[in-house]
Amino acid sequence: MSEQGHERGGWSPSRSAAGDRNPWLVAIIVSIATFMVVLDTAIANVSLRYIAGSLGASIDESTWVVTTYLIANAVVLPVSGWLSNVIGRKRFYMICVALFTVSSLLCGLAPSLNALIFFRILQGLGGGGMPTSEQAILADTFPPERRAQAFALYGIAVIVAPTVGPTLGGWITDNYSWHWIFFINIPIGIASLLLVNWVLVEPEILKRERRQMLAGGLHIDWIGFALIALTFGSLEFVLDRGQEDDWFKSNMILAFTLITAASFVFFLLWELTERDPIVDLRLLFRRQFAIAFLIMMTVGAILFGSNQILPQLLQTSFPYTAELSGLAVMPGGLAMLFMMPIAGQVTGLMQPKYWIAIGLGAVALSMWYSTSLTPDATFWYFAKVRIFQVIGLPFLFIPINAIAYEGLPQNKTSEGSALINVARNLGGSIGVSLANTELLRRSQFHQSRLVENTIPSSPVFHSTMQQMTQYFTHQGAPPTAAQSHAFGFIGQMVASQATLLAYIDVFYTWAIFTALLVPVVLLAIKRVSGPSRAAAH
Repeated sequence: MSEQGHERGGWSPSRSAAGDRNPWLVAIIVSIATFMVVLDTAIANVSLRYIAGSLGASIDESTWVVTTYLIANAVVLPVSGWLSNVIGRKRFYMICVALFTVSSLLCGLAPSLNALIFFRILQGLGGGGMPTSEQAILADTFPPERRAQAFALYGIAVIVAPTVGPTLGGWITDNYSWHWIFFINIPIGIASLLLVNWVLVEPEILKRERRQMLAGGLHIDWIGFALIALTFGSLEFVLDRGQEDDWFKSNMILAFTLITAASFVFFLLWELTERDPIVDLRLLFRRQFAIAFLIMMTVGAILFGSNQILPQLLQTSFPYTAELSGLAVMPGGLAMLFMMPIAGQVTGLMQPKYWIAIGLGAVALSMWYSTSLTPDATFWYFAKVRIFQVIGLPFLFIPINAIAYEGLPQNKTSEGSALINVARNLGGSIGVSLANTELLRRSQFHQSRLVENTIPSSPVFHSTMQQMTQYFTHQGAPPTAAQSHAFGFIGQMVASQATLLAYIDVFYTWAIFTALLVPVVLLAIKRVSGPSRAAAH
């Protein structure tokens, strides 16, 4: 196919990473490392308490184990497309896998919290560089009519891994030690390296493009790299620490917010005028790609936000252990495992915007159903809720990629993949932060309203106090102590009810926000060119 065909977004087997091998083997191999990396974003969450105790740190300090990983991911993702083009796609991918694997070993051997945080940064840099190469490999290896199925296989790793992460992390920590949540990456990483080196090829056309890029000397956009690193690093810090430090009442949060805003503005101005920018922001001026970017942010917010909120609900308002809460959300992962291949098969039957609207509608209805939460909810209720929450996501993930790559030049697939992954991770960070903020503030609101009824003149409060005082008296407590215990019990009950109502409010917010996106999608997204393009990615 001619280079002109590439510029029109055409496909050519000369760009395939499969060579003369079966392209599905390539899809399976890149999904192995994907699963490992995405799993690591969730698996450490349930082990923080054990990590803190083992390394002599506080719980607050141990959260940096998660935060630094996310910051490193956020910093390297936007520039990974450029790095892949400069270094060579296969070579860059293998470097990322090797860095992730080695740093996983070092994390498991870390003698102190500071050492663990440093190694997590290295791990995040390696992990953040992989998705761009993987998605570009799939887009170049599969023709448009088969990309939906390829991305469905890849999507299983991306979406299911965060679901099984808490369960696996809880089981490993309870039965072995937290060190093994990092050690399990080592055999997977080694296997991935060997398979990539054996199966994947670097197409000659990519080598030629790389030589052309480097012919005039390597121009490194150091200023752009520094600005994007400062922007995303500062933003991740604000989103992670904002609620804990009371947002803009904290001088540190205010300072990092100003740094984020200023560095982002300078980054935009610099990249749009730079001859060889490290991030091609002009892709966001393409209507379809920009809409795909925004919708992927929404998917990231829902996926990562619900992945954190539901296990958190089970471990705070219900007597669930880390392992049991992970088991409660696992049926959702199994449901997506079942639905992803189906979504890959049927998404070519309609225009992508209709599938995206259906997916968003399903998510909105599931979040609305989640507001039926009650204090006596059972394990199977939560399992059912999780299935409903995620069953629509496969019908978002695949069509979003279809519209993102519609009309995108073939030599821009790496940069496009980088930005789409930035959207997912950025949306996830924002979603988690906003959900936790709403959770705390609505909990305070409901508690203040419930406390209004705990006054001596209230018949319900007076009756409850009498009953609870009698109960504690019968348990052997002196009358004064029994009354004190009764006050404490009522206070605990009020706090518990307020927290439960706050979780319901979060589900309401997600339901309304997602439902409002449906007409926006139907009106804003254009038709893709031809039925095969509907299944393009």
